[in-house]
Amino acid sequence: MTVLNAFKIIIVMLLWAACYPLLTIGIVLAPHLSFATLRAVIAGLVLVGVACALRRPFPRDARVWMTLAVMGLGGTSLGFLGMFHAAEFVSPGIATVIANTQPLLAAGLGGIILGERLSRRGKVGLFIGFLGIVVIAAPQLFSSGGDNYAIGIAYIVLAALGVTVSNVTIKKIIGRVDLLMAMGLQFLIGSIPLALAAGIMENPAAIQWSFTFITVLLTLALFGSALVYILWMSVLSEVPLNQANAFSFLIPVFGLTMGVLFYGESLGLLKLLGILLAIIGVVLVTRKGAAPEANAPTPLSIAPN
Repeated sequence: MTVLNAFKIIIVMLLWAACYPLLTIGIVLAPHLSFATLRAVIAGLVLVGVACALRRPFPRDARVWMTLAVMGLGGTSLGFLGMFHAAEFVSPGIATVIANTQPLLAAGLGGIILGERLSRRGKVGLFIGFLGIVVIAAPQLFSSGGDNYAIGIAYIVLAALGVTVSNVTIKKIIGRVDLLMAMGLQFLIGSIPLALAAGIMENPAAIQWSFTFITVLLTLALFGSALVYILWMSVLSEVPLNQANAFSFLIPVFGLTMGVLFYGESLGLLKLLGILLAIIGVVLVTRKGAAPEANAPTPLSIAPN
């Protein structure tokens, strides 16, 4: 791996880790679903625009469009719904750790839908990773305010599940559609249910169009979504997926560091143990846990935020 590719991967992990802290700022200034819709639309338009500028082909197969619809509903509609609401209930650092266990869900769902088998090490990683989530979540679930914390965890799991469905689904169209175009289109398709829900359940006019909100929105859409996928796909064109995925442990490290430095998060011994277990689980599953046929390249192998 070249120094340039390693630098790109670290930037991707840093940008993903910054998403939950930025969401925490943005949801105070805008209704959740309206905020999510704007992020999805801007990211989708940028990616489709870049794909068109590069003369990438537009999908024409009806089955490809159906797959893109499932990806959009999973990765964008459910994914954004979960992560934007979770930011209201769970601290950014812990949210980043739990969301980053998405590869564990992908490994389990991939075995059911795609018939991908986990090695013994992968199964151990799956168990250790979910044990880490339990250790992280348990103390606050049984403390005062545990109900709100449980709601936040449920939203994060919903987001991770939506992204997992998108990850597994995209493997069915690898080679049949340009991935840059596919990522942009799934953002735009996924924004439609978000926009409808926002129009019914919220007042989009309540958005506070301040400098802070516009900065957060553009940072999330342009850097946390569009740029991340462009960088990630450029890396995967040269670096094996599992080698790139080995850097995924940096996401919770970056996220927790931001939480401690900027949000006053405190990490007790039990939380640190849970975080360590979650990271070990993800590393085992993404590096050595899958059979060779399970390693088809996909730019969504790490949970986007």
